[in-house]
Amino acid sequence: MSKQYRVGIMGVTGAVGTVMLRILEERHFPVAELKPLASARSVGKTVQYHGEDIPVQEMKPDSFKGLDIVLASAGASVSRQFVQNVKESGAVMIDNTSAFRMEADVPLVVPEVNPEDIFKHQGVIANPNCSTIIMLVAVNPLHRAARVKRILASTYQAVSGTGAKAIAELEQQTRQWAKGEKITHEVYPYPIAFNVLPHIDVFLENGYTKEEMKMMHETRKMLHDDSIMVSATAVRVPVFTSHSETIQVETEKKLTAAEAREILAKAPGVKVVDDPANKKYPLPLHTSGQDDVWVGRIREDVSHPRGLALWVVGDQLRKGAATNAVQIAEILINR
Repeated sequence: MSKQYRVGIMGVTGAVGTVMLRILEERHFPVAELKPLASARSVGKTVQYHGEDIPVQEMKPDSFKGLDIVLASAGASVSRQFVQNVKESGAVMIDNTSAFRMEADVPLVVPEVNPEDIFKHQGVIANPNCSTIIMLVAVNPLHRAARVKRILASTYQAVSGTGAKAIAELEQQTRQWAKGEKITHEVYPYPIAFNVLPHIDVFLENGYTKEEMKMMHETRKMLHDDSIMVSATAVRVPVFTSHSETIQVETEKKLTAAEAREILAKAPGVKVVDDPANKKYPLPLHTSGQDDVWVGRIREDVSHPRGLALWVVGDQLRKGAATNAVQIAEILINR
């Protein structure tokens, strides 16, 4: 019988934690024991795993004893609060928050990009920002072939990236609009229904938001190249699931659109959907619930002799968060 592992999920009742449960089931992760963890507010709830109702337990310093792997998605402050307890228990934390991503001794990993970094961990492995994951799954194969020097990205991010309250707010605002009622808002500074907001996370002194700068810093760390230039604009759109991105890359060696299409068609985790003449291109409606990152509108950038332009879409709750974390765990145990 193959070895099985005791797995805890921090933030199990949240948007990403719920998907983590589903991904563990779908991928037949060898779970000997599952420990659902959340804040005291969730005590009394149960989660279902392989048809069994399992009570949610409150996260406490001693919650991690006996566990092998902890998938963390309860917020950066919670991860920081309990990280030492996880380490002392002997478990490995795979953290989906922003808490440790840029710490020098914490690997930041997308399995299709830099799986070898997983084994440099000292008890913690970080999941990148969802937009960075989706971007690099598509960009890294081009980088390996022709070395990417510069990336310009605009993201069109679904409300589920903010969490369950944002999903409920978009639903509520849509009903209010349909009934002719006043549209109310709490989660975002303006209504999100029938609107777009060029504002994700806080603004910094350079005019970019933290979300936008994450894409530069995380890309450089995972590709091990601080010379790569990245400029991003992050936009929230009234879509429930799946982030979309326009990506323009400048490469050291010229790639034609046909060459890029062939490279991406063979790349792990990528699905090429690129037949615009027949109205076939990636859409959030089609990628939601999928693990692959879909790439289309592949074309040579008319503004640069070594430029390519792409349209990229991926489910940010799955590949952008939960699936990426479980894939890291799979590589960890398979070693």
